Amino acid sequence: MAFQFPPYAGSSAVQRALSFVRYLPASGWEPVVLTADVRAYEEVAPEPMSMLPEGVHVERAFALDAKRHLSVGGRYPAFLAHPDRWRVWQWGALVAGTRLIKRFAPDAIWSTYPIVSAHEVGMSLASRSGLPWIADFRDPMVEEDFPHDPAIRADFARRELRYSGVASRFTVTTPGMRDWFVRRYPHLGAARVALIENGFDENAFASLAPPSAPLVSGALTLLHSGELYPVIRDPASLFAAARSLIDRGVAGARSLHFRFRGAGDESIIARAAQQHGMAAVVEAMPRIPYREALAEMMAADGLLILQGADCNRQIPAKTYEYMRSGRPILGITDPAGDTGRVLADAGYNCVAPLESAHEIADALARFLTPEGRAVTIAPDAVAACSRQGRARVLASLLDTITEEADA
Repeated sequence: MAFQFPPYAGSSAVQRALSFVRYLPASGWEPVVLTADVRAYEEVAPEPMSMLPEGVHVERAFALDAKRHLSVGGRYPAFLAHPDRWRVWQWGALVAGTRLIKRFAPDAIWSTYPIVSAHEVGMSLASRSGLPWIADFRDPMVEEDFPHDPAIRADFARRELRYSGVASRFTVTTPGMRDWFVRRYPHLGAARVALIENGFDENAFASLAPPSAPLVSGALTLLHSGELYPVIRDPASLFAAARSLIDRGVAGARSLHFRFRGAGDESIIARAAQQHGMAAVVEAMPRIPYREALAEMMAADGLLILQGADCNRQIPAKTYEYMRSGRPILGITDPAGDTGRVLADAGYNCVAPLESAHEIADALARFLTPEGRAVTIAPDAVAACSRQGRARVLASLLDTITEEADA
């Protein structure tokens, strides 16, 4: 059960659910997909639905976006947007899910956050049917200061606590999240919080042509592929660091060019570039189809990760695609966080915290040298991050919880 499912656009998170649907059958599990009506999506991806394997049943429950479909004069009833703007989907999905359970008699239920409504439906269907339920968390639902509104944070914490009493397992994408849940809910125990990281889809890279030309002629182009956010993914410190290297005449700094692909709120880029006098070497580009985005990664001189310390328990899904692309990575992230550790373990040594322009300047200066970009990743380390491998982990977990339910 996933709200974000093809042709949804706006987040790489869609690849997690899609990859499980594509690769679970190889391990003996046949998925039935419950998702939302396409009208609920703000953006629809240009990729065709042929990305789905043939024969998979996809049920699209009635869904509306309160912000776009139910507002009058820019305002809409709060109860229709709590716990999220797609609450209407809960009602449609509960009806559709009940119908699917009667029709297909599934052995287990899987739902994925960050759309809270998906877990609300998953919990309700599990409680009504008695089926084992896996609650998947692509991102943390509640942290020390998130959500920022204390009332919403308290509400989410109550919901999450209820999930921990119903779900057979929590699955998470990073070691930090796993540790967080184990500490937060001792009654779950470590055995009921499973790590299934994100990864890359090898089939998506198949037959991609090697780059025939640089992204920007005569420049060393650093690419950030994916959304930006204020504070936690703000390029201001990176631009400040680059500006300082240019002003100091550091070798290669004047040839720098920054490309941001599918950033979402492009004002974040424009404001930071203008502030640090970098507008002439910064470009914001619109979202492109998934495989085109992967090809662009492979053509870049370097790939950027931007992530603040507030997200230390998260690893952007594109990190694994970056690794598979074989290109050098400049990690603007806390070296002590989960993303920083993944990069260090893989051999990337140009990592600095987003909050320190001084440390970013040092890392960027190293990155500008041939030695700084000459990172060789062992093939087995890359292969371990494949989506196919992650699907096998989920299949094994499904085997376990269904055996427990039958015992």
